[in-house]
Amino acid sequence: MMGRHAFAQTPAGAMDKMDMTCPASDARKVTPVQGAPRKITISWNETAICTAAVPVAQAKGFFRKYNLDVDYVNFAGATDQLLEALSTGKADGAPGMALRWLKPLSQGFDVKLVAGLHAGCMYLMTAPGNGISKLADLRGKTIGVTAMGGPDQNFFSIRLADAGIDPQTEINWRQYPPDLLPLALQRGEVQAISDSDPFSFLQKKQAGLVDIDTNMAGPWAHTACCVIGLRGSLIRDEPDVARAVTQAILEGGTYVACNPDEAAEIFRPFAPKASSAELAAMLRIQGHHHQTLHGSFHDEIALYAEALKRVGVFRPSLDAQRYATRVTQDLFTA
Repeated sequence: MMGRHAFAQTPAGAMDKMDMTCPASDARKVTPVQGAPRKITISWNETAICTAAVPVAQAKGFFRKYNLDVDYVNFAGATDQLLEALSTGKADGAPGMALRWLKPLSQGFDVKLVAGLHAGCMYLMTAPGNGISKLADLRGKTIGVTAMGGPDQNFFSIRLADAGIDPQTEINWRQYPPDLLPLALQRGEVQAISDSDPFSFLQKKQAGLVDIDTNMAGPWAHTACCVIGLRGSLIRDEPDVARAVTQAILEGGTYVACNPDEAAEIFRPFAPKASSAELAAMLRIQGHHHQTLHGSFHDEIALYAEALKRVGVFRPSLDAQRYATRVTQDLFTA
């Protein structure tokens, strides 16, 4: 599903009101693109609040700051279709979840991951009082997810393996639409459910669910969950534009981390079932303060690739370091 949108922009100069006690993402010296404003198409999933940096970057003028004229395409299709759109120039860049992109990227799409946008935004939840409080309690149980092979199934497969459970043989996975996950849990069809915000936050609140695990705690809380990807030809042919696009989105992410209430108001049109206060609470919980570039980002992608080998997503012989080198690109160092 694709559709084009325009976001309201804050008047020029308003971005200077940003809370300067927050870490500055504009420490990198990125110059505006020269000449006429460069038209760029960004693809994003408008229902995912973890990508709030995209509308925030537009509303606060960060794209305009780098002389970029950005058009947005709402994309809710399969990841390989998104990567194909990037590879063929139908879109120039997109934010997305690392664990949704890494397997399709192994097919050789001309797309590079250039930065970690933020850390965790996924939950594994259950109903209270059912005897399940930790990962070890899920052996032999059924988990409901919104997509087979999706990022939440991949991540919690890694976590289950770490707990000594084989996620392929000792866990049953069942797919449901997001709105039906709590009902499946209530009926006993599944014993746990997993999704990302805003759905998980609202489901937890409305159905009184409790967390079993999340990627917002422990060592994974300091690892990029969502990443920025760009088409390879843009990086090769117009590296200045690639840097400007990446920098603008990262500055949008920093603004989200520093100003969650305002960011929630900007995102509010895309999540009509949630209040601004609820959206702000989601943003505060998520790891929008965590952004990675350079070697740190490469190492996080290698960490994911190595973990995905343990749960059968990648073949055991995959060289995780070489794979990370192939799918990432450092835009900001010589």
